Amino acid sequence: MTVDLIFDFLNQFFTSLSGNEFLLLVAILIPCVVLFGFITIYALVVIYTELKVSSFIQDKVGPMGQGVGLHAGKWGLLQPIADALKLLSKEDIIPSSANSPLFVLAPFMIFVGAFISFVALPFGDSIIIADLNIGIFYILGVGSLAVISLILAGWSSNNKWSLYGGMRSAAQIVSYEIPAGISLITVIMLAGTLNMQDIIIYQQGGIFNWILFDNPFIPVAFVIYFISALAETNRTPFDLPESESELVAGFVTEYSGMRYAFFFLSEYANMFVVSAVAATGFLGGWQSPFPNALNSPGWGVFWMMGKTFFLIFIMIWIRWTVPRLRVDQLMNVCWKVFLPIGLVNIFGVAIWTVLFGG
Repeated sequence: MTVDLIFDFLNQFFTSLSGNEFLLLVAILIPCVVLFGFITIYALVVIYTELKVSSFIQDKVGPMGQGVGLHAGKWGLLQPIADALKLLSKEDIIPSSANSPLFVLAPFMIFVGAFISFVALPFGDSIIIADLNIGIFYILGVGSLAVISLILAGWSSNNKWSLYGGMRSAAQIVSYEIPAGISLITVIMLAGTLNMQDIIIYQQGGIFNWILFDNPFIPVAFVIYFISALAETNRTPFDLPESESELVAGFVTEYSGMRYAFFFLSEYANMFVVSAVAATGFLGGWQSPFPNALNSPGWGVFWMMGKTFFLIFIMIWIRWTVPRLRVDQLMNVCWKVFLPIGLVNIFGVAIWTVLFGG
């Protein structure tokens, strides 16, 4: 019955569109489909990388194909695809005591927050979906949708472990958004703009013109931002909202199948977003590290993706080498260490810029 209603609604909607309205809808949908495909392929690549890196760190082989018959392909390259198909083929269960509408909405809502963040990310000199004047502010704003989504997922499951995970996540993300934002203020102070492309253009001229090397206070801001980004994306050692040793699976305890896959996909999408913002703000974005060399549009995409994937690799490395923090340690680091250092750092950047001109 529900499927029939959906088809009837779509049929009425499309037949009511005029020619120009239909073309506008197609023009909106095509970039969305391309972007969704990019996020999906990227997630499969990073999952495979994480499997291999974690195996290397633990002195294991990791995904591999061997013998005759059905297996994960050469070097285990098909393992992420097999895992994705397994998830999508799982039964989709909604607990009888759950709040069904909110339970269904939460995973899609968190993915939408990550998805629309890509709109303002510059992949090259002219490769950007929307060149917003408030690009950094926009990304920080839509990233906050994750807080609402995770609380919804925890509360609507009507499960104490899910609720604990949702509340932990809300406290963690809201807390670490502050030092992350304060760190980016130093970038905005130096570049004099919130526009992502203009921030990258400010850093042209080689590696020593990158904001990271602009003055002695910026590396501190970069470290604070990167560690705060780990906390915002719920990555180890800040994965307390879903710590399996305490909360079963945290806010995703009751989820299965495609909805669970959306949470998984959103985590990797957010990893890309925070890494791309760090690459843009501190590492020159699509600018070449070599002055007046390798600066063509193709090289620009290479440098942007290379810097972003390097930071993602560091995130993976940290996950498999650093133990999880306690909740009290997590909050102490944010409010008693990062916040005061970040505030002092802003004054340091300002004073250095006034005295030495950047």
